[in-house]
Amino acid sequence: MSRRKKTVVSKDKDDDTELIPLLKKQGYSLVGSHSAVKTCLWLRRSIKDEGECYKSIFYGIRSHRCLQMTPTLLCNQGCLHCWRPTEIDVPVPDEWDCPVDIVTSSIQSQQKLISGFGGSAPLQRWYEGNNPKHVAISLSGEPTLYPGLPELIDEFKCRGFTTFVVSNGTVTEMMAKIDPAQLYMSLDAADRETYEKVCAPRSPLLWDNILRSLEILRGKDTRTAIRITVIKGVNMSNIKGFAELIKIAEPDYVEVKAYMHLGFSRKRLPREAMPTHHEVMVFSNALAGQIDYKIASEVEISRVVLLSKEGSVTHIV
Repeated sequence: MSRRKKTVVSKDKDDDTELIPLLKKQGYSLVGSHSAVKTCLWLRRSIKDEGECYKSIFYGIRSHRCLQMTPTLLCNQGCLHCWRPTEIDVPVPDEWDCPVDIVTSSIQSQQKLISGFGGSAPLQRWYEGNNPKHVAISLSGEPTLYPGLPELIDEFKCRGFTTFVVSNGTVTEMMAKIDPAQLYMSLDAADRETYEKVCAPRSPLLWDNILRSLEILRGKDTRTAIRITVIKGVNMSNIKGFAELIKIAEPDYVEVKAYMHLGFSRKRLPREAMPTHHEVMVFSNALAGQIDYKIASEVEISRVVLLSKEGSVTHIV
């Protein structure tokens, strides 16, 4: 992959006219030909010193210094609980932007997105926000579909970033290659039948890839986490099945988080599918007992519970 090659993207006019204005309306800043940056609710709160997201409590991430981005809007799943417009097809690039350009443009886009907070945020926090320290490669799409992901992670590391990658685990070759500071793998079903219902995979082979990625996760030297999004009435019944899969990976952490009735997921799921924090805690305690993990932390406002082997968590920064 050329590091400075000009990218030309194959565009379908119908897809482009639907997708691009929609993303911009939702607050995305498009980066290069196929990447994007977006500020989250907690960054906007944190930069005004009004709170931090659960990742700050769990892992020490400063929310106002976190860059949330994706190197591709492509995804090979159409998950029920995804707040993104998964129903809209994304054109595949003829060529891919180089990692150096993506990183530079992503930082510039973040700075532009928070420029309006200069008059309302404490000056020190605003300056810190203009110099992001963490990157969450998890905004939209499936990042492992970007062929330059290992180099992208390395480029962020070279610039002093703590790197988090969230993947659905369907691209096994890339899962084996990447070593961010923390590698998340989403696991939203305990069996193939539920997976096909919840995640609407675009290939019949993806469940087998997920099983292989659990084995890959087990052999990683980097910190690993399994993330389960629990959906009431959909994927919360087979706790034993989840436990057996998690035992394959032996991750450092397991995050159990409630589905939130937001964005385009509201077209696919009712509000009643959103579990309460108490229900998430009951599920988490039952799961912890089956995998011999302990509750390490919880954040009620985000309806999320963290499990670890020792019942504790070490901040990554």
